[in-house]
Amino acid sequence: MLKIGITGQSGFIGNHIYNKLGLFPEKYDRVIFKKKYFSQKKKLQEFTAKCDIIIHLAAINRCNDLEYLYNTNIELTRRLLAACEFSKSNPHIIFSSSIQENNNSPYGKSKLDSRKVLESWAKKNKSNVTSFLIPNVFGPFCKPNYNSFISTFSFQLISGNKPSIDIDNEIQLVYIDELVNYIMNYIDKLNRIKHEPNRIIKIPHTKKIKVSKVLIILKSFAKKYLEYGQIPNISSDFNRNLFLTFISHIKYETFFPFFYKINSDNRGSFIEMMRLESGGQISFSTTKPGITRGNHFHTRKSERFCVIKGKAKVEIRKIGTKKKYCFKLDSNKPSFIDMPVWYTHNITNIGDDDLYTIFWISEHFDEKNPDTFLQTV
Repeated sequence: MLKIGITGQSGFIGNHIYNKLGLFPEKYDRVIFKKKYFSQKKKLQEFTAKCDIIIHLAAINRCNDLEYLYNTNIELTRRLLAACEFSKSNPHIIFSSSIQENNNSPYGKSKLDSRKVLESWAKKNKSNVTSFLIPNVFGPFCKPNYNSFISTFSFQLISGNKPSIDIDNEIQLVYIDELVNYIMNYIDKLNRIKHEPNRIIKIPHTKKIKVSKVLIILKSFAKKYLEYGQIPNISSDFNRNLFLTFISHIKYETFFPFFYKINSDNRGSFIEMMRLESGGQISFSTTKPGITRGNHFHTRKSERFCVIKGKAKVEIRKIGTKKKYCFKLDSNKPSFIDMPVWYTHNITNIGDDDLYTIFWISEHFDEKNPDTFLQTV
């Protein structure tokens, strides 16, 4: 079993890698890393001594003090290597560099010079360093005004603000899940790869698009989803990934439940449950009083719960956190709740009669690749 540690474990990319590794406990043993270890030599030394592989992500991406940004990023790398030498450990280091290495920015230069420091260490210690040149990454839980313009725009639109474009460049993008899968596939192949002290791999981008075109799509999400609960066209991988990123910035505790418009007359009531611009699967269930369904999460699927008869409690919790959101749904006040990716969720019948629930999910169920992982809320 490979013991893998991640500097920057709590960051955007680090958290996604950490969680994905956790889906395969039979293959990977995750070595805990905390930011404070960089200022605690003994803890950092203990960390390096435990690892077969270290994924070195820790860095400052943005800072008004550009000299501080550059010096900090170099220093973090030097401290990591000093801990390796002191603990006499020789892990394979996977370094997250950037396609900005040669753009002369302090951030790009810090990545280039950190890579050179790592390569020098590898040659000296007959070790292995693999550097990934990574394009712009986006995805759920990316920090607005820091990691990605997509998260910044999403957060602004959801907050009711108007995004602005400084420079309408064409951007090379990779979705977080695509990047994580690439890194994990590489790790799985390490035993079959010929020893090389230093290896540089350019991560391919999966989408090249102008900033203005991304904003147009996000604005359509905001109009359709925030106002009407309408699921946009997510038939393409990019639109699906963009939508998952967009809704990850919604404040679930205030946005849900989303109440339907009830059209009533002497015949009864009619409620439009969901407008779809793309496919997926709609299911129906009945649940006996006191019974709980679910306690699982998805990494790529969007899902909606709608109670049409009875009373229910829906709970959700982001993987790796303790905060739990709890919602009450009552068919007398028709509403729905959407399940974010990487949030484990369940639904409990809290009424006296059978609970009737309609579920929509963005993909047809595939037994060979169900994207359903059990974890209690």
